[in-house]
Amino acid sequence: MGGPGTDPHDAADFIGQHSDPAATHNCWAWKIGQAYRFNDDGEPGGTAGKPILQAIEGQGLDQVVVLVVRWFGGIKLGTGGLIRAYGGTAAQCLRAAPKIELLNLATCYCTCAFSDMALVRSRLEGFGVMIEDEQFDGQGVTWQLALPVDNYAAFELEFTNLTRGQGLIEKITRSGVIFDLINPGLVLLLLGSNIGMNLGHINGFHLADQFFKLAG
Repeated sequence: MGGPGTDPHDAADFIGQHSDPAATHNCWAWKIGQAYRFNDDGEPGGTAGKPILQAIEGQGLDQVVVLVVRWFGGIKLGTGGLIRAYGGTAAQCLRAAPKIELLNLATCYCTCAFSDMALVRSRLEGFGVMIEDEQFDGQGVTWQLALPVDNYAAFELEFTNLTRGQGLIEKITRSGVIFDLINPGLVLLLLGSNIGMNLGHINGFHLADQFFKLAG
């Protein structure tokens, strides 16, 4: 089963809640930004947790945790069989999951005169800008804006041109994420409730081995 995890504590909670103490192995992996962890839980080293992580990375996912639970049924799969089974199970689970795009955000303060406000506001949507805060004074408006990092340099230039160099723009040294539900890209996040599937057969291995528990 797989689900979203925004930090290592979320991932640990997910694993703890869904692991089965009666199972032979509870193998898992998670990836959150540049951080990642995986665990073979008694399987031969590199045959379980790492293939699960590779399934996450292979689909370009982030902020994701995946758990595969095995009950040994007497069939020894061998190193290659374990890698294919754990990795294949994780990959099929993730392919079935709904996803959204994660975009890195830049945040900035912009100040302009009332005479420029309407024109500047009309151009915000074209750069994917969100207004987080708006304050007025006797001279004009100050916005706190968030926009995709890749759009910041072009927006800064456009803002300067629209205000003829009279507007002020200051980038804030923090970042976040925005979820784009319309145009999913390569960096994705699992959405909503835990996602899973029941697999009767995968990569030539049958449930006679009691290998997979993937429940929604």
